[in-house]
Amino acid sequence: MQQSSSLPEQNSQINETPALLKTIQQLREQLWLESSLNQLQCRLNDCLLSASTQMSETRPPEAEIFQTVVNLLHKALNGSRLHCAVGIALLQPQETVAQVSYVSSYPSSPTPNLEVISTTGTKLRLRLHAAIKLEDLQQMQRQKPPKSWCLVETFNGVMGWLIIATTNSNCEAFNPSLYQLRSQFIKKTIEYCDQALTQIKQIQSYQQHCQQLANFNQELERSNQLKNQFLANTSHEIRTPLSSIIGFTHLLLAQGYEPEKPRHQEYLHIIQSSGKHLLGLINDILDLSKIEANQMEVQWDIIDVPILCRNVLALVKEKAANKSLKLSIEIDPDIKTLVADPLRLKQMLLNLLFNAIKFTNVGRVGLRVTTQDLYLRFTVWDTGIGISPENQALLFRPYSQIVNSASSSNEGTGLGLVVTKQLAEIHGGSLELESAVNHGSSFTILLPLKPVGKVLEAIELTATKDLEVSQDVNNYSTSLSKSDIIISSSGQVLLVEDDLANAELMRIYLGRLGYQVTCVNNAFEMWKILPQLQPAVILIDVSLPDANGLNLVKQLRENSQYQNIPIIAQTAMAMKGDRETCLAAGVNDYISKPIDLQLLGSMVAKYS
Repeated sequence: MQQSSSLPEQNSQINETPALLKTIQQLREQLWLESSLNQLQCRLNDCLLSASTQMSETRPPEAEIFQTVVNLLHKALNGSRLHCAVGIALLQPQETVAQVSYVSSYPSSPTPNLEVISTTGTKLRLRLHAAIKLEDLQQMQRQKPPKSWCLVETFNGVMGWLIIATTNSNCEAFNPSLYQLRSQFIKKTIEYCDQALTQIKQIQSYQQHCQQLANFNQELERSNQLKNQFLANTSHEIRTPLSSIIGFTHLLLAQGYEPEKPRHQEYLHIIQSSGKHLLGLINDILDLSKIEANQMEVQWDIIDVPILCRNVLALVKEKAANKSLKLSIEIDPDIKTLVADPLRLKQMLLNLLFNAIKFTNVGRVGLRVTTQDLYLRFTVWDTGIGISPENQALLFRPYSQIVNSASSSNEGTGLGLVVTKQLAEIHGGSLELESAVNHGSSFTILLPLKPVGKVLEAIELTATKDLEVSQDVNNYSTSLSKSDIIISSSGQVLLVEDDLANAELMRIYLGRLGYQVTCVNNAFEMWKILPQLQPAVILIDVSLPDANGLNLVKQLRENSQYQNIPIIAQTAMAMKGDRETCLAAGVNDYISKPIDLQLLGSMVAKYS
């Protein structure tokens, strides 16, 4: 009885065994999922911590994340009885072929074929540096179950693709519950990976901001130190000439000034020299302040380059003679004029020449002017002691001064070269340096032959103001005088001028007024282009390289096709009777050089 009564209990235990085993298996699988995800999250957190504590690494932090993901995926999936290989392919922006950049490094069986047939009909294998087409990745993503997954955009538009390679036999033997578990694990892995990459971007952005802030603070500290040094140097520099001025003035007052005494004349020379030195120091400081505040005004003009250079050399002649240095000047014969600020150009050249003389004890100092690639090159060279590469890097820093053994004193503010460089840049040019220790130095100012930068802005501003005045007169007056500028937007002007600076000046100004200006630089080009134009006015230079401008005017007047076109002569001829000579040749009007742009605009308007 007891035996028969126990049968139902035994049968019940036997019937419950499959359900219990199933529950245990589910718990195992859930434990595997949570354990694998926890391990992945811990490793990714380690990567993020490493990225946040190391400002510069040999290996980018995103690379650590990718390698961690493929390794842990490989380990977890092979531990779940699914033999596979894991990799990540990176797809560059605008590309259609990705490259396998990361593969799992755990020991496993030989890498199986990917279970996808590529668009070319071949099976793909997962190897490092292997190329996989985007359409193949997309095809693998659409498979059931998928073999590839698109990750979030990583950095600079690069897309990551997670790839898992398995064998066909393993896939078929794999039960559905494990497929579902695997899918859940991969989905979570991709989610964690995307979160880690997003945090990496934030960390790197924060680090870059910190680095920029640190660099900015360092620059502020350096600037503060330089300014303190500058104030100390400048205070000393200003006190030196002031002491001389005050001291020698006191002597003159105490002794009573007697012009015939040589000693008193010497006092006056010292006072004058000290005053000029003091003025130079103050001007350098003011110039740099104006440049830094973008308030430096450019007074552009057409400069006679040879005359200006010879005048500059005359100003330094006495200083060079005091050190027994020979001065030389070389100017290419084709160089005539330049549109620039004459005062600032003279200042730039004087800064360089005084420096050359200051740091040269024996030999020569020279100025050479050449043209190259539409730039005028003013080169000041010397045979002095030269500048070391380390000191060359400091030359153009504001408030920096280089102690040089060629000079008995460290006079100056250290601003001369800085001001020169920035003045050249305002003109649209630059300053170059070549130097070697004990072999001298050469500084070259490069200025564009065609007006650019502040010079161009000044020309255009002048033209704009003239145009506004003309339009106001036109709007509010019942009639215009002959000298008012009336603009015809369709007016064609032919300019025959061999001087590039003058030609560019007139072309820019008239173009701003609304004229279409065609420039040629000789008679041959004029005759060649005339049949193609219907100019309203011809502007012609009297002195051309291949013809006399007045003879050209006579030839034009003899040609029925051109005899009625108004012609304005522009020339440097400004002596009595020159105007009459030009008018007798057949021109309608005459303007002398340097060109008065407003007068030129009035003339062109009058005849067009």
